[in-house]
Amino acid sequence: MTAVAGPVSAERIPRAASSRLLWLRERGMGASVLVATISSAFGAVLLTATGYLAAILRADPYIGQSEVLAAVLIILSIILTGVAVYVAAIVTANTFSTVVAGRTRRIALMRLIGASARSQRAEVARQGLVVGVIGAVLGLVVGTAISAAGIALAELLLGIDDVGYGVVQGVLVIPAIIVALTTWAAAWVGSRRVLSVTPLQALGGSVEATHESLAGHRARNAGAIGLFAAGAALLAAGIALGLLTPLGVVVAFVGGLLSFTGLVLGSTLIMPPVLRLVGRLFGRSATSRLAAENALRYPERSSRMAIGVVIGVTLVTMFAVALETVKSVVTASAGGQVDTEFNTIIDTFAGIMMGLVAVSAVIAAVGLVNLLTIGVVQRRRELGLLRSLGLSTGQVRHMVLLEAAHITIAAVATGLVLGTAYGWAGAQSLLGSVQVPPLWQSPTFVAPAVPWIPVLLIVVATAVLTLVAAVVPTRLATRVAPVEALAD
Repeated sequence: MTAVAGPVSAERIPRAASSRLLWLRERGMGASVLVATISSAFGAVLLTATGYLAAILRADPYIGQSEVLAAVLIILSIILTGVAVYVAAIVTANTFSTVVAGRTRRIALMRLIGASARSQRAEVARQGLVVGVIGAVLGLVVGTAISAAGIALAELLLGIDDVGYGVVQGVLVIPAIIVALTTWAAAWVGSRRVLSVTPLQALGGSVEATHESLAGHRARNAGAIGLFAAGAALLAAGIALGLLTPLGVVVAFVGGLLSFTGLVLGSTLIMPPVLRLVGRLFGRSATSRLAAENALRYPERSSRMAIGVVIGVTLVTMFAVALETVKSVVTASAGGQVDTEFNTIIDTFAGIMMGLVAVSAVIAAVGLVNLLTIGVVQRRRELGLLRSLGLSTGQVRHMVLLEAAHITIAAVATGLVLGTAYGWAGAQSLLGSVQVPPLWQSPTFVAPAVPWIPVLLIVVATAVLTLVAAVVPTRLATRVAPVEALAD
């Protein structure tokens, strides 16, 4: 008996273990792992680059004792890593919110047989922790490998002497731990809708919150408005303080962070009017009207898709406008002629910063592709009904593509406006009291300078993103058989 029972139990153990991880195959989980991986790798690469540059500075006999440069490098790496983790957290929370919306019926069935809402939410949070740990470990490995290759390439191409900097260091674990914990917290936040799922919903399907139900979220909307108002007040105070001291940029930074967080939390209040305005640009054909109405019917889903792109575009535009404004102020102070070396330094720094900030835009792009795909999968019945009513495969594909374009255009327009405003506020609060050489005059007022080439690149990149993001959803949408979809 024991000889027979032994092999059977040995087979059941790995099967049971593997079945507990089947949820990793669910749409959305792979992209969440990718987001965590990118964030963790980015943090590891930034910390390594910062440490390596500090080692080079220490080896220099002239500036080796400069603690200011080392502090600036550390602060810069922390800020950029924090920005990437912030964007990743929002994308992850939105992903898990969408996944939970798709599990409404299953969660309701579990409630029907006695499971509590809190136990279901705890399960989603545990899944978020597993996703975060997997992504953090993968990112740590990838980031360490990229850092080692980058240092070797720099030493080879730039002729930098070996400064004795070891790539593998314990400090690299810090961003990995932060990413894992942030993903866990984001999954917990994104799963809050589990608490409102009732057993009666087991008889229905997976339904997103409508505009009418969102109007009842008064506490969240009030919190978003409060955060935005407090942030806007601090932003204005930072600009005013910047006329007296450059430290006004610190107050403006805090105000910008609070106000933008308020905008993110209140995205369901902000994005629908923008989506409605953009929807008028697509004409009055049946597919165009369907695409516009789909974006407005469930504003929570559309806002989740758009807000990640808004964040990415805002960040890139903000840094571009701030750096271009600084450059224009110095150019005006110099009488229109700026030293070529100074221009080269500013342009190089701008290129590096744009490249680093672009990582956050990539994370946002992954979120858009992911949410569009999940949205199409969860709308099988709707798409099947449209097919049964006479819409052709081409019309369904056109509708999904227009939805992606609709959301992306609205997000880009919003991001460009916000990025320009925040970029100018940062430059004004920093330069308002600075006497810029060679005329040594305090500018007091800094006119915003918009770098049109980067803005054009942002528009082109997001146009490409729309096409790429819509490839998988459109293929899935056209594969839906009407009879099969209506039977779900």
